[in-house]
Amino acid sequence: MGTQTKIVVIKAKEIIYAGIFLILGIICIVLCIHMLGIGKQEKVKTTSKYVPGVYSSTISLGENTLNVAVTVDSDTISGVSIENLDETVTTMYPLLEPALNEINNQISVVDSIDDITYSSENQYTYIILHQAIKNALKQATGN
Repeated sequence: MGTQTKIVVIKAKEIIYAGIFLILGIICIVLCIHMLGIGKQEKVKTTSKYVPGVYSSTISLGENTLNVAVTVDSDTISGVSIENLDETVTTMYPLLEPALNEINNQISVVDSIDDITYSSENQYTYIILHQAIKNALKQATGN
């Protein structure tokens, strides 16, 4: 019959070389995938100043306790408001609302709460509000 058996002789040296090249090839493919980022989602590290939300701090004016609420986005202070503000407080402390309005007007222009300017006539009102805002911003930054 016409079939002849063929014997293939493979030397151990050739098997070792083939195994080494196979391992090197796999390592090169893995490194290329890792370096080029194929199949890997790119993580964008954001460096935001604040955790967005509304943070509050309390101030005491005489017998009244007021909450100063600071609304922040990831990088900016959106606004400042006073909760629990009633007529008796505004009557006793008439400079409170104008000072708060002036702070809200300047907050969008300045980079930091420390850059807000105020007149010497209402410096104490500004200092009280400034400290309350700073306390609320400490919560917003996680410190």
